[in-house]
Amino acid sequence: MSDSSPEYKRILLKLSGEALMGSGDYGIDPDMITRVAGEIKNVVALGVQVGVVIGGGNIFRGAGLAQGGMDRVTGDHMGMLATVMNALAMQDALEKLDVPARVMSALSIHQVCEDYIRRRAIRHLEKGRVVMFAAGTGNPYFTTDSAASLRAIEIGADIVIKATKVDGVYTDDPMKNPDAKRYDSLGYDEILEKKLMVMDATAIVLCRDSDMPLRVFSINNEGDLLRMIKGEPVGTVVK
Repeated sequence: MSDSSPEYKRILLKLSGEALMGSGDYGIDPDMITRVAGEIKNVVALGVQVGVVIGGGNIFRGAGLAQGGMDRVTGDHMGMLATVMNALAMQDALEKLDVPARVMSALSIHQVCEDYIRRRAIRHLEKGRVVMFAAGTGNPYFTTDSAASLRAIEIGADIVIKATKVDGVYTDDPMKNPDAKRYDSLGYDEILEKKLMVMDATAIVLCRDSDMPLRVFSINNEGDLLRMIKGEPVGTVVK
């Protein structure tokens, strides 16, 4: 496939907060976020419209705070604010590479970013701006995976692309089980039945019910995102 004809016109890229830590164990690694921004820039250069949802696990995770005794709703609100911090960092990294970017938050924080308004988001995408969808769905008890599925459906994306630490979906955790096998393709119901930890069940059901394809790949394999956009068989596809 030539550079001038990418496989997708509009994508929703889901990044975990942990992906931004790089080799660290907390926060944002400047080298890592610059590299990821560079990969997004290469995709934008093909004329692809890019929406991004970033988790907040590198800073705060609401469910983890709740296990420690904090009120779950309070913990989830803190987690949403962590995603705003990550989205602002990604916006900065993209703009340093001359890629126009906007942060749109499900929580109103007018001093630092725009409110999420679907029509405005689509307008930004049509103008070639990368849109970071921050603060999850704006509701507690919903993960940023669910937010990624929801925003992808709302903006009419062609696919949800989930970046993880492994190069696809496996029969078992490949970090713990060296005999785990990677799937090239899967069905949504198969993921739910086998309880494969791709995304949470709500996110998978949202994709299934809206016929939204999902592809899982490793953010650590430099260049894989661009190869995928060009139509190469990278990672695991769910449809």
